[in-house]
Amino acid sequence: MKVGVIIPAFNEAKTIPCLIEHLLPLVNEVVVIDDGSTDRTAEEAKARGARVLRHPKRMGKGAALRTGFQYSLKEEFHAVITMDADGQHDWREVPKFIEAARKEEVGIIIGNRMGDIHSMPLIRLWTNRVTSWIISRLSHQRIEDSQSGYRLIRTDVLRDVKLVTSNFDTESEILVKASRQGYRMGSIPIRTIYLNELSKIKPLLDTLRFTRLVLKNLFNHR
Repeated sequence: MKVGVIIPAFNEAKTIPCLIEHLLPLVNEVVVIDDGSTDRTAEEAKARGARVLRHPKRMGKGAALRTGFQYSLKEEFHAVITMDADGQHDWREVPKFIEAARKEEVGIIIGNRMGDIHSMPLIRLWTNRVTSWIISRLSHQRIEDSQSGYRLIRTDVLRDVKLVTSNFDTESEILVKASRQGYRMGSIPIRTIYLNELSKIKPLLDTLRFTRLVLKNLFNHR
């Protein structure tokens, strides 16, 4: 199975070198999408052996993911693993995703953080529970942690699903649209490392984007 890791990154020059060095022995290729960084993210990633795709200006996490997805289709990967660049996703769990994909025929395997919530900030816990319930209803299957960005996605899904969002709502959009194309979702338990860095999520704006996505999919079942 040809597997690549896709990492959207914005000003992550401090954390990304170590992450890439750990990931390279585990997968076929590490692809970093530098989403308009103003630091040395691209240079550090390239120096450590990653494939670097650059956006000239910041376009959003979803846009960076879509750029990575297009590259994975061109390179004929069988699956991609998406993860964050800031160290909140444990690279040691990558083999667990690949092993699960070999055992189970599902379109997307989601890293589920909800089995170990003692370190999860309360606002994130409740946000995850509410949004996961909504996405589960739209997808007609149970998804316990819809906001987890640590996932394995088969490239068959990427061929069949047309994504139009460009920000954090892209991670919800792909779950709903893949489900409606007939793909099943799987999950594996993961650990998330919560750091003291500021979140890149904009609560009001990203909530509005999520609401717009939900309303659109309530009335569009294609």
